[in-house]
Amino acid sequence: MPVSAESDLTQTANHHTPVKVVLTHEDIRRILAHRYPFLFVDRVIEYEPGVRAVGIKNVTINEPFFQGHFPERPIMPGALLVEAMAQVGGIVCAQLPDAVGKIPLLVRVNKARFRQQVVPGDQLIITADQLRVRQRRFGIMETQATVDGELVAEAQIMFSLVD
Repeated sequence: MPVSAESDLTQTANHHTPVKVVLTHEDIRRILAHRYPFLFVDRVIEYEPGVRAVGIKNVTINEPFFQGHFPERPIMPGALLVEAMAQVGGIVCAQLPDAVGKIPLLVRVNKARFRQQVVPGDQLIITADQLRVRQRRFGIMETQATVDGELVAEAQIMFSLVD
């Protein structure tokens, strides 16, 4: 479902710089099929439909995965960092012209690198830039996640648009 209206809300991305919220949590729920506890994008602060998105994930100690990873030293699992990056990429893919009524599914992850641990209290800033579209149903994104301006993870992610 295309989303075109920008929210009038002003939020803070890193507690220092005010940013305009482009997509609220409700807007994201209209675009992505994910729901709690597997929705890892709280809001989108920059958005160019079908081209680029920058999303935010506030990591809290209340995340269900911290109960087992690891209770004495909570660290966000790398697979869930990839999932969070994929969800921001999915927002970009879901806005491609041929995506109406389709769900972007993750089909491949390349060049994944984890550079730092993500812990409760961190705020992930996740960027997804479209590299190319193939056969009008595959999208390839370059994704990065940062905390306080430091790169914590990156990957190339491929999506397929399915009915």
